[in-house]
Amino acid sequence: MNISIYVTGLMMGLSLIVAIGAQNAFILRQGLRNEHVFAVCLACALSDAVLIVSGVTSLQQIATLSPWLDPVMRCGGTAFLIWYGAKSLYSAFRSSGALAVGEGKSSSCKQTIATCLVLTWLNPHVYLDTVVLLGTISTRFPGQQVSFTAGAVTGSFLFFFSLGYGARWLRPIFTRPSSWRILETIIALTMGLIALKLLNGM
Repeated sequence: MNISIYVTGLMMGLSLIVAIGAQNAFILRQGLRNEHVFAVCLACALSDAVLIVSGVTSLQQIATLSPWLDPVMRCGGTAFLIWYGAKSLYSAFRSSGALAVGEGKSSSCKQTIATCLVLTWLNPHVYLDTVVLLGTISTRFPGQQVSFTAGAVTGSFLFFFSLGYGARWLRPIFTRPSSWRILETIIALTMGLIALKLLNGM
């Protein structure tokens, strides 16, 4: 294990996933609600790990398939983001009682994980960051890809679990229904902006 290359992978992995996006907004919301946090964080981290390893080990093969795969992912991802954004916007305008931290309709673990996986796997930017960018950067370290990959995967686990469980420190703020309305509105706008970016890239 090359520690220097491991740290490089760790920093690169963190820098690519720290930006606010649909997946991160969803994890933050689950963390604030204290709902299936571990399962959501684990699903996101394992998904990232699979994508990172795929990018490092088989970037060329995946690039060959991308001409037809990219537009399909963009269409599916855009449709889902618009739906999820509309759902969050609707929640922002619901009665204040439904937005309180301890109230509101809870989703089952299976439904929550399904939503999380859709947000992850139908987002083309995830493939660009994990498969293409990290896969390309890893080629700079011939013979040391394992160290780079381990660092990038560690970064994903650190970030997702920190975001999910760190959200509890913000929970006192979100005991006010107005804070939930603001969060839901921000999530809706985030989903809409990402959907627009996907449409513009088609």
